Amino acid sequence: MAFGAWAIGGWMWGGAEEKEAIQAIRAAIEAGITTIDTAPVYGFGRSEELVGKALEGVTRDSYQILTKFGMNWQSEEGEYFFDSNDNEGRPFKMYKCASKQKVMKECEESLRRLKTDYIDLYQIHWPDYTTPLGETFEAVQRLIEQGKVRAAGVCNYDVALVEEALNAVNLASNQVPYSMINREMEKNVIPQAIERNMGVIAYSPLQRGLLTGKIKPGYKFGEGDTREGNRFYTDENVKRANELLEKIAPIAEKHDATLTQLVINWTIHRPGIACVLVGARDVHQVHDNAQSLSFSLADEEMDQITQAANEFNLTEKEAG
Repeated sequence: MAFGAWAIGGWMWGGAEEKEAIQAIRAAIEAGITTIDTAPVYGFGRSEELVGKALEGVTRDSYQILTKFGMNWQSEEGEYFFDSNDNEGRPFKMYKCASKQKVMKECEESLRRLKTDYIDLYQIHWPDYTTPLGETFEAVQRLIEQGKVRAAGVCNYDVALVEEALNAVNLASNQVPYSMINREMEKNVIPQAIERNMGVIAYSPLQRGLLTGKIKPGYKFGEGDTREGNRFYTDENVKRANELLEKIAPIAEKHDATLTQLVINWTIHRPGIACVLVGARDVHQVHDNAQSLSFSLADEEMDQITQAANEFNLTEKEAG
């Protein structure tokens, strides 16, 4: 399990409290969640800075930092991605840019914010079709040779892009969205990762809160929360997700676990999943997340949960 540091950056999540965020990261390390996943774009440097502050004084080889590169909000270089507003509500345009020069510069900036001299896993955040893959990963390979990066990874790459990238660099992982109700990656991406001896890092395993059981039809999202309007958060889909959770609730009760803990446990034990990213904004959430691995599911229970998830996805296909 890794600590997902997107929410503490504030952007797209409606703010975060610095003291609580730092305490949450420290609590994660103490609880044995020693892998922290962040990115420059999470709060435009804020998430990385908070991670750096939280880990000051902690023995460096006792934790792993995973960060990313390839997003550009400072200029119009690269491939246009989307329009958004920053933490202060100011509009800007987001681009994807992974040129050699940008990769080298971003790495130095991340090392400074994180207060470290190396990054354990350096991942391209999204594909950039304006830069040849060979150029991007030549830069990453150079950083590995310089000792500033330990391993290379990709995020949101399809199988064709992964194969192309493997010609330029040895990839440790592919970070992709994966949850009980979003299992698209089981078709091609996860089988490829298993075959290529790569780990899959699953993000949004709780479907950004939907699989906690706390979101009900008619739920009101805060200002700036990008979940509103997303297909997963329509009243119909929220209703069906809660029906799925009701089916598996007895298994959670049997293990004295919350639904969140049961969903995380199931996800971690899926084929090909090397790591699951789980976000937290405070110490209480960290402790809850850590308990997800305090119990073992029998094969029969895993099968029951998978069957309930299969039924959800089958209904979704029929609805689509």
